[in-house]
Amino acid sequence: MSADATSRPVGGTEHSWCRVVPGGTGITVLSLLFSKPPNLPHLQSCIHKLQLSRPILRSKLQFNPSTNSFSISIPSGPPTLQIQTSNLSKSFHLTIEQEMNTNPWQNFNNNNLVTEADVMFVSFYSLPGQQWAVVLRLHTAVCDRAAAACLMREFLVLFCNGGVDMVKDDGLGLGLAVEDCIPAGKANKPFWARGADMLGYSVNSFRFSNLEFKEIGLPDSTRFVRLKIGSDDTDRILSGCKSKGIKLFGLLAAAGFIAAHASKNFPDEKWEKYSLATLIDCRSHLDPVISDRHIGFYHSVITNSHDVKGGEDLWDLAQRIYTSLTNAKNNIKHFTDMADLNFLMCKAIENPSLTPSSSLRTSLLSVFEEPLIENTNQLHKEVGLLDCIGCSSVRSVGPSLAIFDTIRDGELDCACVYPSPTHSREQMQDYVDHIKKILIDGSK
Repeated sequence: MSADATSRPVGGTEHSWCRVVPGGTGITVLSLLFSKPPNLPHLQSCIHKLQLSRPILRSKLQFNPSTNSFSISIPSGPPTLQIQTSNLSKSFHLTIEQEMNTNPWQNFNNNNLVTEADVMFVSFYSLPGQQWAVVLRLHTAVCDRAAAACLMREFLVLFCNGGVDMVKDDGLGLGLAVEDCIPAGKANKPFWARGADMLGYSVNSFRFSNLEFKEIGLPDSTRFVRLKIGSDDTDRILSGCKSKGIKLFGLLAAAGFIAAHASKNFPDEKWEKYSLATLIDCRSHLDPVISDRHIGFYHSVITNSHDVKGGEDLWDLAQRIYTSLTNAKNNIKHFTDMADLNFLMCKAIENPSLTPSSSLRTSLLSVFEEPLIENTNQLHKEVGLLDCIGCSSVRSVGPSLAIFDTIRDGELDCACVYPSPTHSREQMQDYVDHIKKILIDGSK
């Protein structure tokens, strides 16, 4: 497909997101909090410049009922997105939750009521206490976590520089689907091996343990709690990971597993099997290699299960988790299992009863192989930027807790999202607080 193409069918991974987002998983929000009221015309101009430089951000998803297929297209003409404004007597935290649960795609492909939808929306909120929030809400099929981080950085460049054009057209248009960029032969899997793996995924899912479900059945919203750790403890955590040759995701998952086991007050000798979904940015492994500035969905998922008992050593468990993922990547499972996991995601949407208590939970935790690293600067302070949070909803198919980890100004800052009322806010706040304690204690 040429870079200037204005329409193409969605790829397999994009299709699975087109199926899951209407149910409430995969609504990505990029939220910024300001102490100074942003100038709305300037804000609108910055958004339009982003859409001009990244045409996929002004694209539309389309559904063809006759072929039961999706496509993505860029309309002709200039950007038309209009910022939605609102006055809320809510906190920044609750504003983010509201945005994750505002689903313009919920009727997409629902009895053919809606067959076309924008991929991005922007909202501006006046909040109590002389604060203001700007929230970009995107369909995850066109914006994975790496793309969202790039989008946030480029938006701030435009916004902080008075609208001076510093973001240039990437020349990639709609780009290619991730499946079309996998190096030749690396996604191949023998037919019988594919069948055995899919059977294994399905059967093993019934053996996984979960957090206690506060309510049985389908969740109706996404909530989040925040995990923040100061710079001194963060430095010790990162230094420990470096010295042991592991990545931060392994430590986060290990703490999550230990906290989950402890929440059940089991004797130490009692084992449970927990499932972990690790998202991997494939850009550097594709052919051609795709830069971090390329907007789209280029992540894959590797799922592993781990047996955990009471009294586990945090670092030993983290090493096992890291080694398990490394072995899976060495066996190219981030490519060979991509189609299998997309298929199973769609089957779970169609048959919630295949998941524990019809909750649509497919793992205990999801983490990212690499954390985001962000630092504020003087320009951010001059425009009154107080805070920024990026995360995605998990109300439909997904984990009990998805951890979006960022090292921001030297501090570990995680947005931890979960389905409600499947899990309660009190339960998940206690769970995340315990994870934090385990991380801090283990780093000393």
